[in-house]
Amino acid sequence: MSTTADHTPESVNGPDPEGPLSVNSTPDPSTNTPAATPVNATSDDTANTAVTRGGNVVPIRPDTARTPEEIPEQDRPAADDGTVVRLVDPPATKATWWESAGNATARPLVARWLTSAEEFKSRARFLVRYAAHTTAFHALRVPVYVPTAFLRSFGATGRLVARLRAWVYDAESHPVRMNARDRSDAELYMKLREIRNETVRRRMGPVMFAVCVLLAIVYLCITFVTPFWNWTGLVVAMTLVGWWGAPADKPVAGRAVDSVKTPKLTSSMIEDALCSLGIGGLNQAYAKGKRIEFPNPIARDGDGWRADVDLPLGVTAGDIIAKRDELSSALRRQIGCVWPEGDAKVHEGRLVLWVGDVDMSKAKQKPWPLAKPGATVDLFTAQPFGTDQRGRWVPITLMFASMVIGAVPRMGKTVTLRELLLIAALDPRAVLYAYDLKGTGDLSPLGQCAHGYGVGDDPEDIERMVVEMRELREEMRRRTKVIRNLPESVCPDNKVTPELAARKDLRLAPIVVGVDECQVWFEHPEHGEELEEICTDLVKRGPALGITLILATQRPDAKSLPTGISANAILRFCLKVMGQQANDMVLGTSQYKSGVRATMFARSDRGIGYLAGEGDDAQIVRSVYKDATDAKKIAAGARARREALGNITGYAAGEAVDVEAARLDPLADTIAVFQRGEDKLWSDAIVTRLAELRPGQYRGWTAQNLATALKPYGVKPKQVWDTDPETGKGANRNGYTRDALTTAKNNRA
Repeated sequence: MSTTADHTPESVNGPDPEGPLSVNSTPDPSTNTPAATPVNATSDDTANTAVTRGGNVVPIRPDTARTPEEIPEQDRPAADDGTVVRLVDPPATKATWWESAGNATARPLVARWLTSAEEFKSRARFLVRYAAHTTAFHALRVPVYVPTAFLRSFGATGRLVARLRAWVYDAESHPVRMNARDRSDAELYMKLREIRNETVRRRMGPVMFAVCVLLAIVYLCITFVTPFWNWTGLVVAMTLVGWWGAPADKPVAGRAVDSVKTPKLTSSMIEDALCSLGIGGLNQAYAKGKRIEFPNPIARDGDGWRADVDLPLGVTAGDIIAKRDELSSALRRQIGCVWPEGDAKVHEGRLVLWVGDVDMSKAKQKPWPLAKPGATVDLFTAQPFGTDQRGRWVPITLMFASMVIGAVPRMGKTVTLRELLLIAALDPRAVLYAYDLKGTGDLSPLGQCAHGYGVGDDPEDIERMVVEMRELREEMRRRTKVIRNLPESVCPDNKVTPELAARKDLRLAPIVVGVDECQVWFEHPEHGEELEEICTDLVKRGPALGITLILATQRPDAKSLPTGISANAILRFCLKVMGQQANDMVLGTSQYKSGVRATMFARSDRGIGYLAGEGDDAQIVRSVYKDATDAKKIAAGARARREALGNITGYAAGEAVDVEAARLDPLADTIAVFQRGEDKLWSDAIVTRLAELRPGQYRGWTAQNLATALKPYGVKPKQVWDTDPETGKGANRNGYTRDALTTAKNNRA
């Protein structure tokens, strides 16, 4: 039932002192004034009346009623109808012990270095290197330490005697006694003097005893020990005294290592830093007395401190990440030491703040395991790609995924691509394609083991690359047929597996294609659309067939990274970019809003970026830097293992590419397949005749390939009426007319 709630002052705060009385009867107005009240009222009258806030005297029980039953009904208006108020908040429930324990996160029983063999070895190696370095450092300087300490021993002996004398004669109480003397306080002075004399007597005894023992030792040494050992002992003793008595600012021995002690990260330090960022929601929350929360204790994590922070309501981790520069200033650390990240698994307001001891870009990186002589990899398993802020290796799996790399110039994009291609080269089964469209030769170390290699954007170079990419598309089509025809017992998931890749008869070895500055391909006036079509097809269908395409660009936009590629690439590595659009083009839609912002990287953060797709969340990774010399050594080792396996093909084997295949004239060839008297042809009929005309170039072409090839000439397919030669029936299908093709050829000329 719906009723109107009574919110009048009468129903909430009692009767209105100036209005109708909420009692059982209305008093007579003639008696409802202070003047009408008898001065000599009886006790009964007083007991049955009360004075309101307005000064009116009213009866508590009017009509001389003595019980509630005797109170007559009143002329009170009925309450207005209103809506019944219902509680919307659920009742507070206390979680059971089982629920609390089930939702809790178990903390490690022991330190990580006790459970991780790699961590234990790392710490053990560090301790051994540190001890060896310190020992060697000081051992080489012993000839300097001994004379220095001996010469300083004379001054140290004098200071030692002076300190001993001051202690024995209680020199520290001298100012107190002099103060009492100056104030002519004879009683206090005599008392302090007695205390001082007693102290001197108590201390003099042990000192005299020690002097006697020392003299006895000297006498015995002179009497029974040879002069050589006496002088040796004296020099050693004087050296030790000089070492001990050296001034604090001028020690005898220098430091073997220079260590930088970073301040401990505290909750107050984090609060002060966050409040200084000028974030409105954060400052408003603090103004209302609400503070940030720390769900876990601030603790050491690798070579730095980790703090999990729950931000106030309405403040997201992205707000903090966007102000990384200001945050590092507020924490008084280098920007390369401060790494704020979001943890969307918990909520958008969870901030994970890691503050390192050393700038990540300047910290010494662990040796790359794959740089060791004889190293080999299996592309079907994860391989070390880079290190995170804590110095731990972050793996990457190149199989069954395509990858895009984006960054502004000079941030380490090409070096990262070269590292990934070196990983692929270390798998002796893999077929490698490396294309350096920047033209500087940064990928030249891979040429000694690559099946396809190209550098530069000259016409002949582009033509050769087009031919190789066409061959790669044909290889992908061949693989689809091989996979499709394999029995389910051999290939249950319809994709390339390590077992299938190992079979030489199937020719399903992994294929890795790396393209630097891929925008040169896609923006090419003649072959751009064809290359875009091939790469899009490789990104979509290639991973299941063992083909991995890695594209790197310094201009991540819709033209440099077509939507069909950027939307289907699984692995993404984004170094520094300048805006939200470029960030999301590389890392994926809405990543910027989620707090994954490669815009926060500084100019000095070369080789550092966000890696997405390898794991549930994007993570900050510092790739491995190997210069051209080191890259050549690694590639040479990869070639040696490929030679042992008999897998040196293509460019590495000195085989030339027939660039004439790239110099096709699809417009002229399309006109050539029109027979006498034919004014129009369906697209399917044209590609069939083209395959008969030039099987090596047009075999496998589809109507879409034909449309892409003719589009640069301004010719588009349209509905044409023709007759099916097999059925003899006419129909409207996509095709071309001879007049349109001839006109386009004349315009080109």
